[in-house]
Amino acid sequence: MAVQPLAPLILSDDERAELTSLTMRRKTAQALALRARIVLACAEGGQNTEVAAKLGLDRQTVGKWRRRFMEQRVAGLHDEPRSGAPRTIDDARIEAVIVRTLESCPENATHWSSRDMAKTSGLSVSTVQRIWRAFGLQPHRMETFKLSTDPNFVAKVRDVVGLYVSPPEHAIVLCVDEKSQIQALDRSQPMLPMRPGQAARRSHDYKRLGTTSLFAALDIATGRVIGKCYGRHRTAEFRKFLDEIEAAVPRDLDVHLVMDNYVTHKTPMIRRWLAKRPRWHVHLTPTSSSWLNQVERFFALLTDKNQARRLSQRSRPQGGHRHVHRTTQRRSQTVPMDQIRQ
Repeated sequence: MAVQPLAPLILSDDERAELTSLTMRRKTAQALALRARIVLACAEGGQNTEVAAKLGLDRQTVGKWRRRFMEQRVAGLHDEPRSGAPRTIDDARIEAVIVRTLESCPENATHWSSRDMAKTSGLSVSTVQRIWRAFGLQPHRMETFKLSTDPNFVAKVRDVVGLYVSPPEHAIVLCVDEKSQIQALDRSQPMLPMRPGQAARRSHDYKRLGTTSLFAALDIATGRVIGKCYGRHRTAEFRKFLDEIEAAVPRDLDVHLVMDNYVTHKTPMIRRWLAKRPRWHVHLTPTSSSWLNQVERFFALLTDKNQARRLSQRSRPQGGHRHVHRTTQRRSQTVPMDQIRQ
């Protein structure tokens, strides 16, 4: 008896891209990734037996997923809904939970907890949690936002982003800002190191060893940082930091400075200093838009990796932490703007 030839399995460009993505994505379920590999192998013209031998499967498995794909395309590779016990909660009760979650608050509370909602709705805590999870509701969470009121917001954003995307030739683009009031805290007892099954521990009480302000200029092309700590945060310190930048940047390069319009950045002293140096060009970020300044991402990295747990030295920060920024800049890297949060 002659074997009936298989119909050719032809993929569109979009289908091939989606299937390839399923095989490479780390979060894809292994079963789904295997089905995608089966279809891709079949699309190369292989018979079920050949594909099965190539992937270490049996012929029936390859045939099943070939047929499912031919009938339903990519959607057919996902698991079908499984049969189970009939639903005991109708859509009306689910809608009531969602509406109550979104449009009301319990007495003497600012938001619903799963226990409060379960008590009010007559459902179990786990049922309320499943409903919230299905609709992406998280009443316990609160995020913040801030809108810029700068009338020139669009023009300033285009100006700064233009520098990032297409920096001018024979010039350096520096993002400048200050991280003020960095506290130098020392714990009253030495930190206890991490052990298997136990996190590192530190004493609750601490000693204040003063504060410092870190002035930093981030080179967007290389990720290198020009930084210096000062005991105060005034116009005089900012002008001294500009002198540091002036000495560090080669004379044959123009300097494009991206910074906010903080009061110490626009005093008469600073304006006179800039007016005497024609190679310097200032680009101001919009009001309340610090996320646009890439040096803010550097400050976040510095806080996460160094400042949060560090200070074993018992000297004042002006002495022991003049070069604190260098611990982060040693591995020059591109600063990801999409990770910056206001």
